[in-house]
Amino acid sequence: MARVFDGDKLVIATHNPGKLREIGELVAPFGVAVASAADLGLDEPVEDGDTFKANALIKAHAAAQASGVPALADDSGLAVEALGGAPGIHSARWAGPDKNFKEAMERIWDLILESEDRRAHFVCALALAWPDGHSEVFEGRVDGTLIWPPTGDKGFGYDPMFQPAGYFDTFGEMDPKEKHAMSHRAEAFKQLVTACFQGRRA
Repeated sequence: MARVFDGDKLVIATHNPGKLREIGELVAPFGVAVASAADLGLDEPVEDGDTFKANALIKAHAAAQASGVPALADDSGLAVEALGGAPGIHSARWAGPDKNFKEAMERIWDLILESEDRRAHFVCALALAWPDGHSEVFEGRVDGTLIWPPTGDKGFGYDPMFQPAGYFDTFGEMDPKEKHAMSHRAEAFKQLVTACFQGRRA
């Protein structure tokens, strides 16, 4: 049985403003005060895991140990079928040190241009870690299609080129509330809430 989170403070183990905003909005209804790893001046750990779950756990444990407060970490990325699942866990790395996702999207499109397969999916692993070393981890996925040119400025990362299955808008065009209801991060968060936020009001 998963450990229940009963605290009122949570570190969001990210230096990515987009992820902080999305995760912060998801936990807000539970009366939890959040601070990011960047706010606290915490170093970014080396993400050398070979899965989304492994990297999420690395970040969550590092932030929990450094802050002395439970930490929630996200590791997510885009997996493109025609590229054998790439960029996958290296999604952020493809954007380079300057996090230039415009160039990363162009790179992906150039690589799949001659393929008829535009299928892709986003994966999100959420890890919740406590300072004593305990952790819980959950994974969500959403399938869709890549489109060009990228459309919308409401998301971040690869959102403007990803159209989730059954929808006409890209993640970049979607109202945040709509995205929060069905994204890969939302799916992982639902699992987290069911397992670890029992009894807290949303």
